[in-house]
Amino acid sequence: MHLCLMPSHDEPWGSPFNHRQGGQQINIILTFLKRVNLCRNWGHNTHTHSHTMKGLCLLLLLGVLLLAEGVLYAAAKQFRDVMSHGRSSSHVRSHKKLHGWYPDQNQWNEKLYPFWEKGDPRWKDCWRGGKVVARLTSDSPALVGSNVTFTVTLKFPRCQKEDNDSNIVYDRNCRNDSSDFPDQYVYNWTKWIDDCGWENCTSNNTHNVFPDGRPFPHHPGWRRRNLVYLFHTVGQYYQKTGGSSATVSINTTNITLGKQMMVVSVYRRDHRTYVPVATASDIYVVTDQIPLYVKLSQKNDRNASDSVFIKDSPITFDVKIHDPSHYLNNSAIFYKWDYGDGSGSFISNSSISTHTYTLQGNFSLNLTVQAIIPVPCGPATPTPPLPTSPGATTQNSTSAANKTESTTPAITTTPPYNLDSPTSAGVMEDTPDGGCHIYRYGHYKTTISIVEGILQVNIIQMTSVQMTVAQGENSLVDFVVTCQGSLPTDACTIVSDPTCQVSQNVVCDPVEVTDQCLLTIRRAFNEPWNLLCKHYIG
Repeated sequence: MHLCLMPSHDEPWGSPFNHRQGGQQINIILTFLKRVNLCRNWGHNTHTHSHTMKGLCLLLLLGVLLLAEGVLYAAAKQFRDVMSHGRSSSHVRSHKKLHGWYPDQNQWNEKLYPFWEKGDPRWKDCWRGGKVVARLTSDSPALVGSNVTFTVTLKFPRCQKEDNDSNIVYDRNCRNDSSDFPDQYVYNWTKWIDDCGWENCTSNNTHNVFPDGRPFPHHPGWRRRNLVYLFHTVGQYYQKTGGSSATVSINTTNITLGKQMMVVSVYRRDHRTYVPVATASDIYVVTDQIPLYVKLSQKNDRNASDSVFIKDSPITFDVKIHDPSHYLNNSAIFYKWDYGDGSGSFISNSSISTHTYTLQGNFSLNLTVQAIIPVPCGPATPTPPLPTSPGATTQNSTSAANKTESTTPAITTTPPYNLDSPTSAGVMEDTPDGGCHIYRYGHYKTTISIVEGILQVNIIQMTSVQMTVAQGENSLVDFVVTCQGSLPTDACTIVSDPTCQVSQNVVCDPVEVTDQCLLTIRRAFNEPWNLLCKHYIG
């Protein structure tokens, strides 16, 4: 006797399956299996024909089972499906493994953590009393090899706050538009825990898990963290519990240079399940150029942002390297200056430099920063992944260097202090002392204007002017003033309080000076004139 699967008379061979909905696919397969006939002694004419039909039947059964398994797998959501939030998924590109992160091909438990599309009406009722807003920020840009840190902070509806037990309560000091608060708690998660007796509940582990099934980490106070944060970037995800805020840091060694997106989804506990309450995203930048900016200052310069400075007066250049994770703390850093006035190049290991321009005009300031970073020696140099799209470059938001150089690290014997035209942003050197280093560079360029200016102002004489009663009660004072430098066009007097800390009045008038800086300025004061603190002439 031989058994084989045959379609019923009303179910033709090759009946099309619906490949749009997993549930429909499963129903069709089950219907197909219910309608098959068990045929006996089919192929009794010949023994060979019998074995042939038996093999065909087994193959058909195997195909149906494999199709059913594929449908079930396709119907299950993956992290990439949920965390993309309608954006194109990043799984089309391969990414190197991030430490402590998991691939977003892992399955998502949609029963425990339901997924709502944007615009789903259930978002309106996901939080009592209003809408929760998630704000995601980072300390980007990040030099490749350093850490970049993300912080997500929740803003609760008006008059709601988090208490010391991580419950969400109404703020009694806040005046709500409605009359009285219905209860002290918006979400009394402590009561849920106590009522359940979580310390004794045997079924707790079934819902104290993340969407991928991994259990919550049992650190001190873990039961009081009733919000779940799910981070997603470069095809991988990270999950943690927390209160009204959460922070996560990742090392950028294996992240592709350029702009990347971090997405976070936040869920709240709802007894035995979790409810989505907010999502947020943020763009961050990984670069092989040292992020930096330069602060320029000059004594008595009232507007340093205009890049206009006075001749024959020193200018201070203060380099600020953006390194929040302290990746460069153990690095040797050198600064090569070219002030653009023909004075030559200057190399220093100090982040602060001063220079005095003796000529008027516009000058191009160029700075190259070199960091020699100690790294473990190995057979291969850590190489940051290159952008995969054509022409992909990064733009450093805190640096004037806009282009990111492609890196092809290699062993080199280049002298470590050679800052002339670095050809690679990441080169590893095996030094004689047995240590290995990677070289990174940063660049800054700007144009400054040098003009004639007034270097010094002196009051050489002050005289009270006699006034008649009809002229009023104000005091008139004549100031004889001299100055050094260029000739002034305006004179300003600042009158302050008796402490000379708070400005009360500023008076400016144009002045005419012919061949030397010597002028008389008359000022009227409502109070005794000895409250005068400063003169400005420009």
